[in-house]
Amino acid sequence: MLHILVTGSKGQLGSEIKKVSKNYPTIQFTFVDREEMPLDDNDFIITFLNQLQPNLIVSAGAYTAVDQAENEKELVDQINHLAVATMAKWCSNNHAKLIHISTDYVFDGKSAIPYKENDHTSPINWYGETKLRGEQAIERIMQEAVIIRTAWVYSEFGHNFVKTMLRLMKERESIGVVNDQVGTPTYALDLAKAIMTIIESDNWVSGVFHFSNEGEISWYDFAVEINKLGGLNCKVNAVSSDQFPTAAKRPNYSLLDKTKIKQTYNVMVPAWEESLKLCLKILNP
Repeated sequence: MLHILVTGSKGQLGSEIKKVSKNYPTIQFTFVDREEMPLDDNDFIITFLNQLQPNLIVSAGAYTAVDQAENEKELVDQINHLAVATMAKWCSNNHAKLIHISTDYVFDGKSAIPYKENDHTSPINWYGETKLRGEQAIERIMQEAVIIRTAWVYSEFGHNFVKTMLRLMKERESIGVVNDQVGTPTYALDLAKAIMTIIESDNWVSGVFHFSNEGEISWYDFAVEINKLGGLNCKVNAVSSDQFPTAAKRPNYSLLDKTKIKQTYNVMVPAWEESLKLCLKILNP
């Protein structure tokens, strides 16, 4: 029986994988978060993996507080880079596979066309830098790994833009949302399903892949749609990133080209509007 370890089990993606795991009775899943397998302790990781002996690790756990990351550099590098390298080494030594989740923040956002997997990486914040280091460590250490870069993740679980917008739109008459950062959101449930499609595939193809929902929007466009679909009457104002200073810079453009994952694994990529509707039915019935 295939035994899959999922890290970051309380995060958005880990929670969605847990939700879909019941559709796979022939697979054994173990879900861990920082309490069961702390990613800031490499020795513990190895001991834990030696006891558990999974055939495949889905590395969904990460330090994702992008602004806070600028002030906790050592911890962020440990979780997003060194812990990932430790898992990759264990997988390499134990003939296990690895699916690792990375980010659009490995790019600088200066492109005008969707980023392909082999485009030049150049992170502009520490979170993106450590995620890139994690990718590079995997590529150095092992062959049997799939790295999936994703973007703007939201879900019914955890903290995310959609839930924050719903709360603010109910509390306030108007809000300001940046309109000069362009990309596509990712419904974590869609990503969870894509990961399971890869796991179930007869043909394991390692490498870097991109996944987000289809479309091209700004955060402002996203907020306008949340307001509309949520049946709310908040006024959404477009503002520039300059009016919204943050500790960490954000890429202005982070649209990901999904051609490779669609062609290689026949993964379904829903339109962002359709996925948002599904999530809002759960969050805002």
